[in-house]
Amino acid sequence: METKRQNKISKLLQKDIGEIFQREVRSFFGKTMISVTKVNVTTDLSIAKVYVSLFATENKEELLKNIIRHTKDIRRALGMRIKNQLRQVPELQFYLDDSLDYIENIENLLNDK
Repeated sequence: METKRQNKISKLLQKDIGEIFQREVRSFFGKTMISVTKVNVTTDLSIAKVYVSLFATENKEELLKNIIRHTKDIRRALGMRIKNQLRQVPELQFYLDDSLDYIENIENLLNDK
């Protein structure tokens, strides 16, 4: 179970990383829309697991690898935003969130019957 502090930090990181994807590092990923769906932070706040949804792209795995390649740039931009709230910027680990694809698949199965 997450503490209140972990929840607050998770929400802060989700908001800031989402804005970074939309404004600051957009040139790295072209016209693809990247949405941060969830962030989980470890109890010591050293690692943040970031779940992203990718839209307007054919190859999601390749784009995820591209995001992972630019983790240092994203972390640096995040550090500039949260420097007054956190002592240490957490290490970012990116994962593909396929929950929307799963929901769409269920809807398609229900509509076929």
